[in-house]
Amino acid sequence: MDFSGAYSIPNLTFILKGFLITLEVAVISIILSFILGTMLGTLRYTRMPVVTQLTAFVVDTLRNLPLLLIIFFMRIVLPQVGISMSPFWSTVVALTLFEGAMISEIVRSGLNSIDKGQIEAARSSGLNYIQTFWHIVLPQGLRRMSPPLVSQFISLLKDTSLAIIISLPEIMHNVQILGGQSFNYVIPALILAAVLYFIVNYTLSIIARRLESKIN
Repeated sequence: MDFSGAYSIPNLTFILKGFLITLEVAVISIILSFILGTMLGTLRYTRMPVVTQLTAFVVDTLRNLPLLLIIFFMRIVLPQVGISMSPFWSTVVALTLFEGAMISEIVRSGLNSIDKGQIEAARSSGLNYIQTFWHIVLPQGLRRMSPPLVSQFISLLKDTSLAIIISLPEIMHNVQILGGQSFNYVIPALILAAVLYFIVNYTLSIIARRLESKIN
């Protein structure tokens, strides 16, 4: 193992650039998947016959497909029908769809956890369905779903490493290239990647625990 060589300024810069791309993909995907998941989860919560069934079909389909397959589909299949995206956006779209389906179930469960008595009381006080949902159900539901949402975001960050298969220059891709330069760089580079992942994910896990303690 050659720690001094692996951690030279050019190599550290190369790895950190990869980690920056990992974070960029994760942040954009978190925002988009949260929006998508909230929309899908809310649609399923409303229990409108056709809409609910169609939404359930989409969510169940996405949840039961391997994320790797979705990434391949975005990068390899879509260009065959004239829709071409860079590795960066192929990864973002794939993560958004897959994680959005996962988040939709968290949102639906959070909304369903609200006591029906509160909803009935709000309706009897003169609030319509939308007002009840916006002022009573959604605020409480968001608080209760915060811990599992953060846990899902942690999984999303780790899932970005799957983009190595389509040559996205994220951290694991750059670690692989560095390891190809010298076998002695492999373990030091992997250790650094593990430390960077741990720092971000452990910070998110602390946030999740604090949110959970506040709710309880």
